[in-house]
Parts: sequence; C-alpha cells; structure tokens
Amino acid sequence: MTTTFPDKTLLLDDIAGLRAAARFVREHDSVALLPLLLPGLDGPDLQALAGHCRFAHAGLLLFPPDADSLRAQLAACGLDIDTPSHPSVVVRDRLARRHGRDPAELDVQILRPRVYGPAGQRRAVEVFALTVPPHSGLEPIAAHERTHRHEAHLAFEIEHPEPLALRGLCAILVRHGARPDGGGYNPHEDGTVLYFTLPDDAACDYGRLELYARGDHRDTLAAHLDHRDPPGRRSPGFRPGARQPAETLLHLLTGAWTTQAIAAFARLGLPDAIDTRTAQRTEDLARSTGTHPRSLATLLRYLAMLGVVAEEQEGFRLTELGVLLRADAPGSMRPLALMYGGPFYRSFGGLDHAVRTGAPAFDEIFGENHFDHFARDPRLASLFDQSMAASSRMFQPLPDHPVITAAGRVPAPATVVDVAGGNGELLGLILTAHPRLRGVLLERPHAVEAARRRLDAAGCGARCAYRPGDFADVPSGGDVYVLSRVLHDWDDDRCREILRHCARAMPAHADLLVVERLLPGDGSPSLATAWDLHMLCNVGGRERSADHYARLLADAGLELVGHSPLPLDAHVLHARRAVAAEPDTRRS
Repeated sequence: MTTTFPDKTLLLDDIAGLRAAARFVREHDSVALLPLLLPGLDGPDLQALAGHCRFAHAGLLLFPPDADSLRAQLAACGLDIDTPSHPSVVVRDRLARRHGRDPAELDVQILRPRVYGPAGQRRAVEVFALTVPPHSGLEPIAAHERTHRHEAHLAFEIEHPEPLALRGLCAILVRHGARPDGGGYNPHEDGTVLYFTLPDDAACDYGRLELYARGDHRDTLAAHLDHRDPPGRRSPGFRPGARQPAETLLHLLTGAWTTQAIAAFARLGLPDAIDTRTAQRTEDLARSTGTHPRSLATLLRYLAMLGVVAEEQEGFRLTELGVLLRADAPGSMRPLALMYGGPFYRSFGGLDHAVRTGAPAFDEIFGENHFDHFARDPRLASLFDQSMAASSRMFQPLPDHPVITAAGRVPAPATVVDVAGGNGELLGLILTAHPRLRGVLLERPHAVEAARRRLDAAGCGARCAYRPGDFADVPSGGDVYVLSRVLHDWDDDRCREILRHCARAMPAHADLLVVERLLPGDGSPSLATAWDLHMLCNVGGRERSADHYARLLADAGLELVGHSPLPLDAHVLHARRAVAAEPDTRRS
C-alpha cells in the first residue's frame, strides 16, 4: 500500500486553504469585516476598533514536507515564492503545549507573502509552516491541526499601540463576545500578539482573531493571559512562571520607575543620538551624550524591556516607539515625557492630599495653581503648550467633522473661534484643511504670540485674528466655536460659566464643538479614567461622561446634538443653542 495518494491530497488541502485565505484578504475591509466577526458590534465601539485597527492578514498553518514543497504551494496560489521567513516563537510554543511536545522538535517558520486589499491596501497572508517529512512522528500533529484549524485567524494591526488604548481595544472585543485565547511576544520582529476566540455566531469561517501591536507590551499581555486563565481555573497548559498577584502588584508599584526612565531618556537627548536601523555600542553612545557607560547600559536595558529601544548583539537601536521621544519627530511626545517626569511627577507625590481634601495636589506642592505657576516661568509655559500639542493625533479627524466641513463650503467665509486654543495646533489644522475658513484664537497673551508664530509658519496666519483674554472675552459672531480639552480643567460650576460665555457669544445658527475624553459607562479601560485621576491631582478638574456634559450644556442653554470618537480615546461633542419651547396656547 502506497502513501503517495494521501500525501498529495493533504498537499492539495493546504493549497486550497492558502488560496482561500488570499482571496479573503483581497475582498474584505475593516469596517465591513469587524461586524461579521463580532455580531452586534456597531456605534462607538465599531468606530473605535475600526479607527485603531487595520485589517492586516489572514493566517493559517501549513505542513509542507520540505522547503521546496512550500515554495510550490506559494507559487500555486500566485504568491511570492521568495518571501523571507523567520522563526515563529508564539505558534511553536502553542503547538508544543497543545500536543505535549518539546518546542525544540517543532521548527515553525513564519512568512508573510504580500496581498493587496480591495482598494490597494498593502496586506498579507500569514503562513506558519511546520515542516513534516513523510512518515515522521509529526504527522499526527499535522492531521489534528488540519482538522481543527487552531491557528487559522484574522489579524488586525493596531495603529499607535499605547498601553491604555491597547487594553481598551481588548475590553471592547471581550464585551462583544471574543474570548482571550493566548498570545506572546516575538523578539525576532519585536511584536506582541494577542489572540481571541471569536463568538460562536460569528459569520466567518475563521474562529480566531489576532491583535498585533509593534513593541513589547508585556503588561498588557500578562493581563490578557490572566483573563484567559483566571486563578483557580488554570488551563492544562498553564506555565508556572505566569504572573501571579504579587508579581502583578510589584510591576504596578514600579510604574514610577518607568516614567522617570523615559523622562531621563528624553532629558539626556538619547533618542536623538540613537539610530533606528544600526545598533550602537553603549560606549559610543555614552561618549556622544556625556553619560556614564555602565549606568547608561542599565537604563537602556530597562528601556529595552519597555520596547523604547531594542537590544541586539551589537548594542542598542531606537524602536518606532522611541522615535516619538525625538525632539524633531513628527508628533513628538518628548514634551509630554518632560512634563510627566517633571512638574506633574512631583505633584503626584501629594495625591493622598488631593484624595483627602478634594484640593489639587499641585497647589499643595508648588504653593499656587498650575496655570499661574507655568505663566510665571516662560520655559515651563512653552513646555506645557508643546505637551498639549503632543497629543495632536486626537485632532487629526476633526477638520472632517460635518459641522466644520459645512462651514468651509458656505459662500461667505465662515469663522471658527477656538476658545483657549493654546499654541494654535488645532486651529491651524482646521484652517489648512479649509482654505475658505477664517479663524479667531482666544488665549492668554504669551500663548497668543506662540500661536501667531505657528499659524504664520503654517501659511494661514493671514486668515486668523487673535484675542488675548479670558473666557469672559469669548468673541461674538462666529459660526463654529471650539472648546478643546478645556472643560476637564474645571469643576462643574466653572464649566457652566465657561459654557454660558460661549452661549452668549454664539449666534443662533452657530455650532459648538467640545473635545474631551469621555468616561465609559461600563467601567471598561479608558484613557479617560487615567486622566480623571490626573485632573484631580493637578488642576482640580475632572473627566466626565457624555450624560454629564449634556447636563452642563443644558444648564448653559445649550443642547447636546451628538458625539463621535476621536483617536486616543477622545470624543468630539456637538452642541447648539437650545430651542426655546413654544408656549402651549391650546384652550382647556
């Protein structure tokens, strides 16, 4: 009896699966695909996932008898036979646990031949290849995996994987029926993989979903694995080294070290000295930055654990995450690192005072409120304005908001009034996107000058007027008013006062756009929850829910029309002047 026929049949099955995966990747896009995977997903949750996650590939596990057979399979499906490969640590370890084998027996390679989406998006088919020679002891593994398709999945790559945003996306998936199903960190490509099992009613032949985040996100991964295997209900494959409560708490307690390590990295100018492609020796970096070699190595090893740099045999190189700390990087977050590792770091030492009294810890530590403190120090004032602009990614979609788009199309030039508009970052985006619009920026005198320079440099200063002043000076006659990250600085009474100043200045036709983070109503992880604590500690303000903002607007004679999500867990709330109820003239 010969085994030739069954071997050919199995090879054809692999080719059929590979061809189907390539076709699936070519035909689908994120917005249409996500509700198929998570039935009932819509509204803000769909917008949040689709806004942060890019459909990247369909993945499957193949079992070629040798490298030439794998190349033949790729060729048969019209895929690049010269696609490079590297070891797959995550899938190798999953197979080893599932089948009780030594990982060293399983040579699993990963390669991603390129495929293009319906609008030309660059995607891939992710192929895991376990070489199974004929008559080898690995044939039972291949037979089982072909039947159950454990590794077949659809993957979404996360744009800008900040830790809290990553956890928030995981929470949305779980809320809509996805179940955590393992994951891992692949040091060969410096990427973290989080797997989920899809709901049983998913309208798709794939049973698993992967979130892929560049960098080493081990804290998020640990929480993900703990969710999969809660204490007292560990799976048979549970590893004794998985994080226990004491270890988790220890990682949380040392979070301050992370803040200071990143801040010191930025203060010392290291991000600008380290190359992104070629690893550099610690001794050379110490010489160019004036630092102590052994101490610098200690810092860099810690930062490598965080994914800010990558450690290689030749030394250290800067990662995509670390690039954000360069002084001249687009969207640089260096000012945030200096603020969070500087004045705001010191203020958090008095958090217990804020919780006990309700008064900002910043005032207790520095003897004055943070606005006055920064205003007296031009260097700090400039750093604060730069740090606010460092989160400008949340603004990127705002110029496309229907209210602003409509204002940009009216025959007579419309005016956008940016109330407390900082250094003009947001107003500049809006005016650049809509050449017919005019702008007015209301700010403190020192900030007005910074905004004037920025808007002139952006080429739209001629269309902008500047009003030094306070909230009582909101100019009248605008068509669109913007309050971006202003209200969370203040308590409810001050917010009502600010909103009333805006309402008095707004003509009947005008719109108000409020940019803030919204506290989730279901307790899911959110940057808003973290910033709520930050506001308590530093300014005495707070983050709020959409319903809370609706009440504040109503108290000022304004009506919340709706809200839509922005990046970094922000939202834009749209309000208009409330229409006075007409008196009831019916006779009784």
